[in-house]
Amino acid sequence: MNLALVVIDVQRGLFEPQPAPAEADAVIGRINALADRARDAAAPVIFVQHERAGDLEAGSPGWDLHPALRVVEGDHRIRKATPDAFLRTGLDEVLSFCGVEGVVLCGYATEFCVDTTARSAAAHGYHVVLAADAHTTHDKAHADAAQIRAHHNATLPAIRSFGVGIRALQADEIAFTG
Repeated sequence: MNLALVVIDVQRGLFEPQPAPAEADAVIGRINALADRARDAAAPVIFVQHERAGDLEAGSPGWDLHPALRVVEGDHRIRKATPDAFLRTGLDEVLSFCGVEGVVLCGYATEFCVDTTARSAAAHGYHVVLAADAHTTHDKAHADAAQIRAHHNATLPAIRSFGVGIRALQADEIAFTG
């Protein structure tokens, strides 16, 4: 199956203010390893950037991708203004043009943009692999980030109604070939 890596909202304005998202450095390291493997397999690597007035205004320092991300020439960039990386963006067209049948999702924020994009990807007919240890969020009043991530790693794969699979795998278990 032809896969693409979709890195969601790993931006300075979301990762640099303190406190940082849970395991921020480790998550970025796992994303970089996934991106390296994707590129080695000639799979598309797509960086999605959220934009909104203020801290994530397009072109502002907060909107920039986190400087620890390894971005190379040929990687794709998608701008979005909602939690859904497919809604009013060119993501579906890029994936279709690249002959992609499935997406590997990682990034920020587990319970918002990662969750919404996973469901939307499945609704668009893409097989979904959630990089279980390469998405993160901030602690919330009702649950800490680890609990939120564990909940989504368990809940999203339980959804069967889209007709395509959603799987949660550790980043080092994800292969872009074979």
